[in-house]
Amino acid sequence: MELFNMLNELEELIDNCPRVPMTNKVLVDEEQLLDHLDRVRTSLPEEVRQAKWIVEEREKMLADAKEEAQRVVKDAKEEMQSRVEESEIVKQAQELSDEQQKQAEEVAAEIKRGAHQYADDILGGLEEQLVRFLEEIKQGRSELRVEKKQKAE
Repeated sequence: MELFNMLNELEELIDNCPRVPMTNKVLVDEEQLLDHLDRVRTSLPEEVRQAKWIVEEREKMLADAKEEAQRVVKDAKEEMQSRVEESEIVKQAQELSDEQQKQAEEVAAEIKRGAHQYADDILGGLEEQLVRFLEEIKQGRSELRVEKKQKAE
């Protein structure tokens, strides 16, 4: 900042110098001008060092920010990939579950059909036996009636 002040003073010196008539020139006191230039030269290295430090700090901050941004992007990609993989695993598990449920329902339906067929077969056999028993009962009763009739005569 001191450098800017010195440059402002130099500008003020030129503004306050007498002008050469009919030209755009001014008469500057050589000693004053050289004095101002010496002060600028001696101040310049400090100002340059400060500017250099500011530039270096800025570059460091930009590098740090870029590195942090790359890390955040990498983390986000890893998280996204993890979620995609988890999603894929969940999808595969759901498909497997659906397939197993379908197979279980098919097996259950087959077992039910088999149980119905078995029950029908058993009931059919019982029906045949009952029909035979009923015929035997009818025949036995008929024989009893005939015997009863014969004894009654």
